[in-house]
Amino acid sequence: MFKPPFTLKNRHLQTLYAPLFRKQNTPTVEIERFNLLDGDFVEAYWYKSKPIDTRPIVTLFHGLAGSFASPYIQGVMKALDRKGFASVLMHFRGCSGKANLIPRSYHSGDTADAKAWIEYLSMNYKNSKLHAVGYSIGGNMLLKLLGEEKGKTPLLSAVSVSAPMDLDITAKRINQGFSKRYQKHLLDPLKETLLEKYKTFDMEKILNKSIDDVKNIKTIEEFDELYTAPINGFGTAKNYYKECSAKQFLKHIQIPTLIIHALDDPFMTPEILPTKEELSEYITMSISEHGGHVGFVNGTLLKPNYWLEEHIVKYLLKQSS
Repeated sequence: MFKPPFTLKNRHLQTLYAPLFRKQNTPTVEIERFNLLDGDFVEAYWYKSKPIDTRPIVTLFHGLAGSFASPYIQGVMKALDRKGFASVLMHFRGCSGKANLIPRSYHSGDTADAKAWIEYLSMNYKNSKLHAVGYSIGGNMLLKLLGEEKGKTPLLSAVSVSAPMDLDITAKRINQGFSKRYQKHLLDPLKETLLEKYKTFDMEKILNKSIDDVKNIKTIEEFDELYTAPINGFGTAKNYYKECSAKQFLKHIQIPTLIIHALDDPFMTPEILPTKEELSEYITMSISEHGGHVGFVNGTLLKPNYWLEEHIVKYLLKQSS
């Protein structure tokens, strides 16, 4: 169980410590373009290079507006490498720095691209055990995928970190108090990407919304109402949240799955957590009082220790043995 020292107990310090203070040497990667059936693509970043041996492979899914530049991605890649895993980050559409090719982008329940990627790995690395780790909305997406696939997924095990398993609760919580600052940090790049789409596609006709409508968006819920929900066929943000929240899929998961969460996560409330009746027997819950959002830093302010990476790697080693 994660237990930070007194100096690192604050939820916002936990959430912001790595993005603001963690210093890492950027690892080398091999970039693989993965083409999708609808004519779009995603970019997968392999740590160092694509494996040519039978090491287990861990696919990583980042959070909203995340990418290879996210400190938690680079940190876990290095930790996995030290313990003999190959790792690869599958960027969501448009998140690797290259614009995607169609009007729609990614969302919290968009499992199709990840399923295609995992199936590709299964076919091309037949002698490697496959695992996955998802962070924040990547964690929600991964849990939904596992519930949809039930026992059919090629994955041997999975880890979900700080997942907003009830999207409606999360959208409302992040629009309150200090959490509004996180919302702005996430919302600004989403709006910027959408505004770029207005230069490439006739988005005003597609969405029936003007550029000024996009510029005036103030919350993630408004963004989802204007763009995410209609462009992906959900109609409204309410329907999108209802259909894509991972909590309802948990009881169908049939591979070993670890869910890591902090009760003080400033992006959501403890209400997002499932009850015992909503869990399958394959799920292990690791719930801590402290840890913030994708934080879980212990040690000291000057000599931090990234417990989250150690906990993830320890679990995956157990499942690979």
